[in-house]
Amino acid sequence: MSDTARARKLADRIRVVVAETLQRRIKDPRLGYVTITDTRITGDLREATVFYTVFGDDEERAASAAALESAKGVLRSEVGRQTGVRFTPTLTFVPDALPENARTIDDLLAKARAADAQVREASSGASYAGEADPYRKADEEDDEEPGTDGKGSADV
Repeated sequence: MSDTARARKLADRIRVVVAETLQRRIKDPRLGYVTITDTRITGDLREATVFYTVFGDDEERAASAAALESAKGVLRSEVGRQTGVRFTPTLTFVPDALPENARTIDDLLAKARAADAQVREASSGASYAGEADPYRKADEEDDEEPGTDGKGSADV
């Protein structure tokens, strides 16, 4: 059983090393504006999954994915050199679904705002079906004659 704190620290270090190496050493023209968002590593510290996003359209995303796959060996060597672990983990690059999820949530929030605006607009000219305030007030209860139980019979 591996120490989860050690795995978390190693994952953070791998994320930093991969991001710096992509910025400084990898000169592939297919590599677009790539952001390393997260890194997760297995409990045995043998496999690391690197999540990334690419700014651009689908064609640029595909080109950047191909560039990352071709640079995998250089990136793994740099990770091994800078981390100093006994076994350098294999790197797997996975596109992060965060931007698509955020876009979906924004669309849902826009639909909810539009529905709220429709309800607000429909209720702006509406009036109450009964009285404006259907609840009994305390002063209405006090208006009853003293000594009556509310059924018309007097207490003797």
